[in-house]
This record gives sequence, C-alpha cells and structure tokens, in this order.
Amino acid sequence: MADTSDTFKKAPKRKPSKGKSVAVSPEMRAAYADMIKEHSDKQDSYERHLRQDEPKRR
Repeated sequence: MADTSDTFKKAPKRKPSKGKSVAVSPEMRAAYADMIKEHSDKQDSYERHLRQDEPKRR
C-alpha cells in the first residue's frame, strides 16, 4: 500500500495578493456617490411598501 504520510500533506500557504488602487477623477467620484445614494433611496422606497407583519416562511 502507498505511504499515506506523503498523500495528505497540506499545501504551502500563499501570500495574499495586494489590492489594486485606481485613481478616479473628482467628477467620477461624485457621480458614483450619486449613484449609490439613488440606489439607497430606491431600496428604502421599495422596503417601505412591503408588509411588516408577514410571518417568516421556511
């Protein structure tokens, strides 16, 4: 039978890769902030019209 000590060794851990940073113009940053605010407003409006007392389903 094969030697099991070599079969189930842990793989060496890799170093996590560093995140990339991107330079964005102030106009693009403002447009992105507006888009996030608009999405948040839409979500709040949608949740406001849902029934609050609905029992949870499985």
